[in-house]
Amino acid sequence: MISTPERRRAVSLIDEARAAGARLKPSCAVLGITARTWQRWTQGGAVRADGRPTAVRPAPSHALTEDERQAVLKTTLQPDYAALPPGRIVPRLADQGVYLASESTFYRVLRAHDLQHHRGRAKAPSTPRPPTKHCADKPNQVWCWDITWLPGPIRGQFYFLYLILDLYSRKIVGWEVHEVENSAQARDLVERTVWREGILDPPRVLHGDNGSPLKGATVQALLGRLGITASFSRPRVSDDNAYAEALFRTLKYSPGFPRQGFATLAAARDWVQAFANCYNTVHRHRGIQYVTPQQRHSGEDVAILRQRHALYQAAQRQHPTRWSGDTRNWGHIREVWLNPENNRALTTKVA
Repeated sequence: MISTPERRRAVSLIDEARAAGARLKPSCAVLGITARTWQRWTQGGAVRADGRPTAVRPAPSHALTEDERQAVLKTTLQPDYAALPPGRIVPRLADQGVYLASESTFYRVLRAHDLQHHRGRAKAPSTPRPPTKHCADKPNQVWCWDITWLPGPIRGQFYFLYLILDLYSRKIVGWEVHEVENSAQARDLVERTVWREGILDPPRVLHGDNGSPLKGATVQALLGRLGITASFSRPRVSDDNAYAEALFRTLKYSPGFPRQGFATLAAARDWVQAFANCYNTVHRHRGIQYVTPQQRHSGEDVAILRQRHALYQAAQRQHPTRWSGDTRNWGHIREVWLNPENNRALTTKVA
């Protein structure tokens, strides 16, 4: 609904445009209205106010009478129906040969009297909280970690892979394989990874799921001492730790993964060591413009992507007819978001 002052302002702008030689229809389109709307507003030589707020609307002839509305209210407040929604009240009344109103009318009457609330002892539905969001624009700012099972030599026996991934570069910065799953092993991995990376300032965020080893008191004490903020996924929502989960899938679906299980703990550690080295230094990751995680972690990817961009520009200049538009975007991705908002525009920014 457009207010009267806004209508006057729009009419004034349209009149000014028409005085300068513009046509009515394009002038109205610029302001988002039609020529017919302008004619309705200016009918009678003056800008008319919107009459809808003050319009008299007679009650429909088929509307419930006041007695009928009171009957609906009285019925829903009876002890037998007080804990039931209209969807259950209406059929019960029908079985008794009673028709007061439709189910939707019951809802309208209850809402009008502020009686449409959760009925019964069960908890009312609640909107889940949004996922935790983090942004990294350089290495060692946000780490993601998780624990997964690796099959052992016999059915039902597993080894546990503890893994830490850098959000910005996708580099596997720390991993260990153990026979047990507990907070002590998780705490030691975090501490050793911080020292192994040789960083003066530990990452500001360590994001994981709600597993007890990752939330244990020993882990939280270490994070507090190092000044790292602990971040957790929502309960039973694996997508909140998507980067770690995706890496585990890549690991378990790689061609060399032993589907029959690892014969020993040492064999599992040797295989993960080879995988981590290949993933960090050989694997060209699609999410970071097909450079290796180690190249992005060390900053080498900027020069590599610039060289690719220059190569494609030269190829376009040599054979311009082979290109219908711009060359492939080899821009450097400056920010990586964990659980971004749906309406956030994740754009590739060119360095």
